[in-house]
Amino acid sequence: MTMLLINGSFQVEGTQPDGDTVHFTPTDPNTWELLGTRAHAVKHDALGRATLRLDAIDALETHYGANRVHQPLRFAHAARDELLRWLGFENVRQGPDETVTATEPATVPGSVLTGGADVHGRCVSLVGRGACEGPGGVEVDVDAALLRTTANHHLLTEGLVYPTFYRSLFPSLREELTAAARQARTAPGQGLWPSDVTTAGAKVTALSSLTDDVVILPKLFRRLVDFLQLGAPSLTCFPAYLAGVRDHFTVLSTGRRCAGLHAVVEVTDGQTVRMTQPPEDLVFDEA
Repeated sequence: MTMLLINGSFQVEGTQPDGDTVHFTPTDPNTWELLGTRAHAVKHDALGRATLRLDAIDALETHYGANRVHQPLRFAHAARDELLRWLGFENVRQGPDETVTATEPATVPGSVLTGGADVHGRCVSLVGRGACEGPGGVEVDVDAALLRTTANHHLLTEGLVYPTFYRSLFPSLREELTAAARQARTAPGQGLWPSDVTTAGAKVTALSSLTDDVVILPKLFRRLVDFLQLGAPSLTCFPAYLAGVRDHFTVLSTGRRCAGLHAVVEVTDGQTVRMTQPPEDLVFDEA
């Protein structure tokens, strides 16, 4: 799989990074133009600074939606802190709203491998740390060995994020990330996995269940938050809601094409929700 290599630096002061989102400024701001006429353009400021969305992973939410709803912060913060540490930031200081007020150093060198942006204008990337040998602005063949040097792979290996795949990612890279996630899941006490109830079943009696207690795939969390904020008294109608949202994806193990997470979500007793397939068995279509 070929992706555009962009050299630059990370700087997070004044931002609210999480475990799969961070800000990046290319050495040459014009490098973004090399992505050409992709489906979505990367949004950036005059200096070229843009928001990165780490490809193929999903960290627990620290501030979702207008009401800034979060998942259990122990794991949400663990993913964020490990990403910043891995990139090279130390002594990260934050205000009460989680905005970074200072870091040491102020910037760290790094690089991204990307094929374009998501619908929000965030650059969907594999993230590398340190000064990159060779020139940026060139297409690079990304194999499993190179993938293992990225933050995306590292966070999965540490068990701090969920695998969440989209169709644009080549199967060989997806297989490498799946192996990393499964190894972390089976390792004793690894990251969030001992607390994960995505397929075992999460008992949701109120929004506080999602913010304080249950650890589940963030995509499922987001759908549950949106549903509960409609004022539904129970989860009985949640599958019908998911059918209306119509997330398009493929179940890898069966080859089944689906339009709506209701195809892989069960609700019992009006309070317990579970996915019938593990996250790595699903490949979503880009919006």
